[in-house]
Order: sequence, then C-alpha cells, then structure tokens
Amino acid sequence: MFCCPGCKAVYELLHAAELGDYYRRDAFPGLKPESSAEFAYLDDPDVARQLLDFSDRRFSRITFTIPQMHCASCIWLLENLYRLKDGVSRSTVNFPRRQLTVLFEHDRISLRQLVELLTGIGYEPVLRLDQLDRPKTRSRQRSYALKIGVAGFCFGNIMLLSFPHYLGADELVNTAFPTIFKYVMLALALPVLFYSASEYFRNAWSGLRSRMLTIDFPLALGIAALFGRSLFDIITGIGPGYLDSFSGLVFFLLIGRFFQQRTYDQLSFDRDYKAYFPAAVTRKTPTGETSTAISKLALGDRIIVRHGELIPADSILIDGDGYIDYSFVTGEAAPQQASSGDRVQAGGRQMGTAIEVEVVREVSQSYLTSLWNSASFQTDTPRTMTSLADYLSRWFTAAVLTITAATFAYWVRLDSTAALNNAVAVLVVACPCALALASPFILSSVMRVFGRHGLYLKNPAVAEAMAAANTIVFDKTGTLTSPEPTDLTFDGAPLTDMEQRLIKALVRNSTHPVSRRIEKFVTGETLPVQNYDETPGQGITGTIDNHTLHLGRADWVADAGEMPVNNPYDRTPATYLTIDRVPRGRFLFGSAWRDGVAQHLPSLTSAYRVAVLSGDTDRERPLLEKLFGADTGMAFNQSPHDKLARVERLQADGHSVIMIGDGLNDAGALRAADVGIAVSDDTAGFSPACDAILDAGSIGRLPRFLRLSRLGVRLIQVSFVISLAYNIVGLGFAVTGHLSPLVSAILMPISSISVVGFATLATSLASRRTGL
Repeated sequence: MFCCPGCKAVYELLHAAELGDYYRRDAFPGLKPESSAEFAYLDDPDVARQLLDFSDRRFSRITFTIPQMHCASCIWLLENLYRLKDGVSRSTVNFPRRQLTVLFEHDRISLRQLVELLTGIGYEPVLRLDQLDRPKTRSRQRSYALKIGVAGFCFGNIMLLSFPHYLGADELVNTAFPTIFKYVMLALALPVLFYSASEYFRNAWSGLRSRMLTIDFPLALGIAALFGRSLFDIITGIGPGYLDSFSGLVFFLLIGRFFQQRTYDQLSFDRDYKAYFPAAVTRKTPTGETSTAISKLALGDRIIVRHGELIPADSILIDGDGYIDYSFVTGEAAPQQASSGDRVQAGGRQMGTAIEVEVVREVSQSYLTSLWNSASFQTDTPRTMTSLADYLSRWFTAAVLTITAATFAYWVRLDSTAALNNAVAVLVVACPCALALASPFILSSVMRVFGRHGLYLKNPAVAEAMAAANTIVFDKTGTLTSPEPTDLTFDGAPLTDMEQRLIKALVRNSTHPVSRRIEKFVTGETLPVQNYDETPGQGITGTIDNHTLHLGRADWVADAGEMPVNNPYDRTPATYLTIDRVPRGRFLFGSAWRDGVAQHLPSLTSAYRVAVLSGDTDRERPLLEKLFGADTGMAFNQSPHDKLARVERLQADGHSVIMIGDGLNDAGALRAADVGIAVSDDTAGFSPACDAILDAGSIGRLPRFLRLSRLGVRLIQVSFVISLAYNIVGLGFAVTGHLSPLVSAILMPISSISVVGFATLATSLASRRTGL
C-alpha cells in the first residue's frame, strides 16, 4: 500500500533500478514528493551557465541544496543516482550543508532532466537564481534573531503577569484576574513552543527517525516536560505552572545556540580562504606582465596560464593552444584541446605551452576550495582530538538521559514538583556544547594565526596532524633554495639576443623554480612555442622559430640525443642547454637559501627526524650537512616517484611525516604524507594534492608553526577538562535539587562562552609565546 501515487512511482523507480535496499535503511525513508514544478527554464543555456560549477564538452558539474535530506538512507540514495539514470557519472553528498554535487554527461541527461529526477524521488533542489550570491549565514542569523525576539518578548510578559504569584498576592485577590493571567501566559507560551523552540523538536525528531540520540533530544524533552506540566497545572487549577521558566529556558537556549552559530560562521574556512588564498596569476597589463593575487582578478582581465597551472576562473582562450586537463574536476585523465575563442573552465590545468585567457566569470574561490577539499585528494589524516569530542558527545546524551531518569525516580517519591524541576535542570545543564566547541574553535583559531603569517591550512585537522608529526622531509630546489636569479651564471659563449629570446620563450611556459630563475636572467621578447613538453624532475623542450631547444639535467638531455658523448662540458650539476642538437652551455646556480632557512630550520633537528630529498646531484651535500647536521638523511637524484616511495617507506616504519615541497614535482609525495605543505612563490603553484600552502617568505617560521600546533592540542586537552568539570559540577547541583531549570538555561551558554573565552585568550598567549 502507498500513501500516494508519488510514493508508488518512487518505489517502482527504485525497484526497477534494483535499489530496493533503500527501504531497509530507514523506517521513514525520504519525504513525500511534492508535485513537480515546471523546470523548462533550465533548458535556457544562460540560466544553466549561472547554475553550473563547471562544464566542458562532455561533463557538467553542479551543486544543489537539498533541504529534504535528513538521514543515512537519503545519503545512500542520492549517492546512487548513477544507478537511476544514465548520464549521471558521480554524485557526492555534503550532509551538514545539505548539499549534493553531481557530475553528469550533459549530452545524455540535461540539467532539467536531472532536476526532474531529483524532484521525482522527493528531493527537489532549491533553485533560486536571485539568491545564489547571498551569504547563507545571514538567513540563519536572522532566523535565530527572530526566534530570540519572540521568546524574549513572551518571557518578559509572562514574568510580568507572574508577579502576583511571586508575591503570593493571587490568593489574596478574590477576582478572576489570576485565572485570566494564567490563560494569557499560556497564550504567550504557545508561540515560544511552536516557533521559537521548533528547531529543537524538529532536530530531535529527525534524530529519532535516523535512530540517533542527538543533543537536541534531551533539550526538547526538557522543554516539553516543562510546558506539559504547566499546561496540566493550569487546566486542573493547581496553579500557574512554570511558564516563566519554560519561556526563559527557550530564550537562553536560543542565545547560546545563536552564539555558537556565530562562532562557527566566523570560523568558516571557505570565507577565510577568499581572503587568504595565496596563489597568484600572471596578469597581462599595458605595461607588461605582473603577478596578481587570484582574489583581485576581475572580469575582462587577461592572464597567462603556464604549463601545469590551474585556470582560476571561467575564461575565453585568447592566444595559444589549450591542452586542458580536467581530471581534478571530472576524473577524466585525457586532456582536451582548446583553440582561440573556446571557453575554458575553472579547475582545468594547462598541460601545453603558456596560454593567454580572458576572465569571463567571477573568480569562485569557494569552488577552488571545494576542489582542494575534494575526496580525490584526501589523506587519512589523524583526527584524535575531534574524534574524541565526537565520541564523548555521542555517549553523553545517553548518559544524560540515564541520570535524568534516576534523578526523577529518586525525587518523585519525595516531591513531584521538585522531581520535574530537577530532571529538567539535569537535561539542560548537562550539555556537551562546550565539549564539542573546544576542538574546532582552538584549531581554527590556530589556523587563523597561521594565516596571518603565511601558512594556509586546508582544514583544522591539518593543524592536529602537524602536532602529531615526528618526521619532516624537505625538497631542496624551490623549497629550501630561493628562485631569485642572484646566484645564476651562464657557463659558455655569451648568449646572443636571439638565443635569449628563444630561451625566454621556452622557460616562460614552465612553473618550475629553475625555469622562473632563468626567465628572469635572460632578456628579450617572447616568441610562440610549438611541441612543448615538460618531463617532471628532468627538463623541458620545445620548438621556437624552427629551432629545437632542450633545457634540463645533463643525463636527460643526453638521453634525448641532444648531447654527444664527447660533450665539451662536464657533468657538473647545472641546467644544460642545447639548440638544434648542439650543446650551447649550462646555467650554474649557487646555493641561495630562502630567507630564514639558515637561521631557523636547523633547530628542527632537535625535535624531529629531518630528511632532504633533492632532484639534483650531491654537489651541495656539504652545505646541507652544515645546515642540518651530518646525521640528516639525504637522497639525491630523486625523481618525483622516488620521493613518493621514500615518504611511503618512512610511514611504513611508523613515522608521521610532514612533506614540504614546491608543489610541482612533489605532488605524489605531498599527497602521500600525513601533512603535505606546498611552498608558494608568485606563481599559481596551487595543487589540490597538498594539505597546506606556505608562503615562501614564511618558511623560516616553520619551527614556530609546529610549536603552536603542539600547544593548540594541549589547549584542547585543557578545554576538555574544563568542559567535563563544568558538567560534573553542574550535574551534581542539578541532581541534588540545588539548580533550577532557568538557572541551568543561563549556565549552559555561559559554559560555551567560557570555553571560547579560554580558547581565545590561551591561543593568543600561545601565539605570542611562539613569536607569531
């Protein structure tokens, strides 16, 4: 039997797709589908373009808001959309935000058909173009403010009408006013119950339907108990009940919830990321090329995207041959070709020569954040503190209900009124909100301090993982050494102006630090490059003005057949150049450490196992040993694959590894490490594989960052103790009858405020102590 034709249609659809398990995952799966709206407007390409996160010749990607999502069965169904409809490649749920991200083939299923599919199974997405750019936090805060206003108004008036009862005067006045006042107070309590307190009941009911005991369940139980007892007293004529305590309880609970919501909104890394994202792009101006922060890009700006760089915003290809790898977005490894006039999408990585594009859509750094946080680039980062908070909060509710039942059973034999008050006080005062708030607040506060000094973490768990690390692995070139060309010389016959233009044209397509240094060393106008190719860790090649250039390591150039056996230059570590198969010379680099490396990084060896992995030969081993000590593990001539294997061997031996590289040739090692930190200069070296981005000028602060992360974990432990002590003391007073429900409601937000205040002050002191 079905409640309506819609439910029957959903059942038949799921049954035909062999998704009948959906009905075994929850007793109340899904919601009753509403009548499908008319979605013809989604066939308009301009409307679809505003809604889509990404679209290329084959795939489109969109993120929906699904307010009907409420339980595990919803998640299971929504992440199995590909089994319901051909053309859906992948769907991923972000349950806390009620968001669904769908990757689909737009030639096989249109956006309109996708929305109609979701609507047909009871999950109609919110599609309102006029609200796409409005901050969602305002609507949440406005809702809380309205509920607090209603509860506060009713609370104040109920207290005013209760004054005769407070003074004992209602029994002395032989009039109908006390009875009238009782029912007026009851009328004032109804909007508090059905509007202001509605979120607690809704969340508690959703938890029960999902077979989960959430923290809102005991709060809803306490609110319902107070109102129910008050209603009974008024109807039976016993007295005015406890409507003042009831409305005050909701009022103060909402204040605490509002405060917590504001706290989490302020700690939202999506918002911080827009302000702090350090990657930059090369913007083309009438006076030349300049490095510009991504956050400052505007519509119409023309930017240069080099080989290996991400396209930061939807753009039109103006000049050059696009060879775009969209695997970060679609999972498809095959790059797509693009010609002048074609639209290229944000998130694609240029794999050919440098191209010039014009920005046609606002830079969506929240989209880059979602790319960075994609499941494809997640590592098994330990989350000891946050996991402990989740574990304690999960069992806390069951323990509170047990204590509440025991308290009521004890007091009901002595005084039924006291039994109710004490039971409600236990339900309200024993709230793990402060416990749950401690870890994310402190870690996010540490993140904010890091961001002010040039270290940008993917999420708070990275700070926790940094504190647990015992091994640090450094790449050398571009990480410990500076990309500035101050120590660069050319060994060979002086380069002609034409040769310098050829070299500049070749190296401007690469983001490798060596290429950036050579580009600054040579002069001249750039020329178009054909057949450009870059071999990570080896070198680059291309054809410019009918001349073929190879630039890279000596063995790689020789293997390419560009350097004869009787090479007039020895194999001293350098970057070798051949033009048309003729050895032309080599670029020699001195060891120019980045600022702060020589002064501060040697101190790491006292607390960590330090290793250096270099793609160069061991010519600079003496300098590295002088920097870190002769016992430091060092490996040279390391390819990107070798670096990855070395990190994995360290982890297999039980080490927790922080890998610090330039984000270019070290992507595999960065992703495999427990914490991968990419050092960024003035290029868009952003890589989704890393867990953090370190501004190159702040690498000398690394010991301070690590020390603050360890102090942050200690502060979390202290906050846990404070929160647990508060709950133990509060429960002691509530169980013994020395705490009223109203006072409990006041104390609950105070506990959160105290933890946040401690975290703010302690984090500030800890950052000063570490010099940040």
